[in-house]
Amino acid sequence: MNGPWARRLAGIVVAVLVFIVDQVLKQWIAWDLGLYNKGLIELLPIFDLRWTQNFGVSLGLFTAGSVEGRWALVAMTAAIATFVLVWMLRERKMVEIAALALVLGGALGNIRDRYTFGYVIDYADLHFGSFRPFLIFNLADAAITIGVLIILARSLLSREKPDAAAPTASGNAAPES
Repeated sequence: MNGPWARRLAGIVVAVLVFIVDQVLKQWIAWDLGLYNKGLIELLPIFDLRWTQNFGVSLGLFTAGSVEGRWALVAMTAAIATFVLVWMLRERKMVEIAALALVLGGALGNIRDRYTFGYVIDYADLHFGSFRPFLIFNLADAAITIGVLIILARSLLSREKPDAAAPTASGNAAPES
């Protein structure tokens, strides 16, 4: 099976794999390694595992301070994930499908956290001394960010050029330059 539906199916597989790896990694880091109880595991001079409960969305925005806020965030992010899924199913190019699959898989991982715990588990702490170029994040956040950056780069850098032999509005072929 080759064609757009095979690529879309591959996108769904990528999204599911991102979701599974995110959830397994969170389980392993938080409970099996004991980060939940320890709070901090120093790994490298520039990278630690640091237990963080994110009650908001990106950059800590829209913090859910109540049960209603939590469920509003679950509903909002589920609606966004549904939009991304529909968009992915309409795409034809594998690069866009893969980028949207990263976003979808990451979103599903964070939605599951928020649904299950009331917060998203974040643990990856990249730092240079006290300077942190990113907030503490997780694999799902990284997948979302990479997917969005690919989508933005493709939309900014790959503009479709009009076909030189295509007829113009007057019905004549466009002149070659």
